[in-house]
Amino acid sequence: MKSCIFLFTFFSGFSCKILYTIDMNTLDLFKKLFHNFNARAMKDATIAFKKHLDDGGKMMLAMGGAMSSAQLGVTLAPMIKENKIHAISCTGANLEESVFRLVAHDSYKDYPDYRYFTKEDDQKILDRGERRVTDTSIPEEEAFRVVEPIILKKWKEAEAKGERYFPHEYFYQILLDGSLESHHEGDAEACWLLEAAKKNLPIVVPGWEDSTLGNIFAGYVKAGEVSATVMKGGIEYMNALYDWYPELAKDGPGLGFFQIGGGISGDFPICVVPSIKYDLKKEVRPWGYFCQISDSTTSYGSYSGATPNEKITWDKLTVHTPMFVIESDATIVAPLIFEAILDRYTISEK
Repeated sequence: MKSCIFLFTFFSGFSCKILYTIDMNTLDLFKKLFHNFNARAMKDATIAFKKHLDDGGKMMLAMGGAMSSAQLGVTLAPMIKENKIHAISCTGANLEESVFRLVAHDSYKDYPDYRYFTKEDDQKILDRGERRVTDTSIPEEEAFRVVEPIILKKWKEAEAKGERYFPHEYFYQILLDGSLESHHEGDAEACWLLEAAKKNLPIVVPGWEDSTLGNIFAGYVKAGEVSATVMKGGIEYMNALYDWYPELAKDGPGLGFFQIGGGISGDFPICVVPSIKYDLKKEVRPWGYFCQISDSTTSYGSYSGATPNEKITWDKLTVHTPMFVIESDATIVAPLIFEAILDRYTISEK
């Protein structure tokens, strides 16, 4: 359902004059305002994203950084719900921090003046049991220590039954069985992982061990309280991708790749195409669309800064793949793009 935004009204006595009328959606606004540089790249990437979906294609999101702590779920959860995102690759931090926001949102603290903090200021934050992520902080007791015993129970149950699951599947279990419901502080409709769980969305979490709950799991393994074998890992994630990718890429222009940041959450899943081609020696459709939001500099040699053209040399993309790079802040750009794709608002223009 679309909402109407009245940009300006004024009252004169008992009369009300509306100076602007409703006739423009978010994508129309992009076309009107964004013409050059990164604004143009964002506009063009959004138009191509929409066309890719309209033509019957699907989209994978690769999510690095701290996007869950930055509350990307406000727009990402509706994208999943409305079938605009069909698979996700993310860091272990983004996976768990979606749940942390759900159970502890009201206990988070924001620090807009973080740039001026001293070391002593951050020590005080630690002493209060908070873990700062730029201008916000995750509360240890309300987040980590609430989720820990609930997911530990699932790990132990799996061991007792001789079962093994992926990291994200354990999260799916505790989100769907009601274990966390009494702890909700945040808006469930803004929890992207909950929406993904409802759809059993394909997810890969390469390097999951590099996360708070990954560290906690390692500690329980070292203490002998749970076996490492209950957790499926990266090789099995790639094998799952071997199965998921052809199915997701079979329709329309195929499966697109929308990448926030870089690193392992980006490079791991995009490699499935050349791996199927060269390692499995099977026919495979190329990625049907590519967009990256990043502020990394190409000359530093990082994956985050690598241009799409470089990926052609690795057979990850082709000369025919629609490619876009938006050198900007993903916490600004990604929600704008998602809102334009969702088309939930109409905007007033005189």
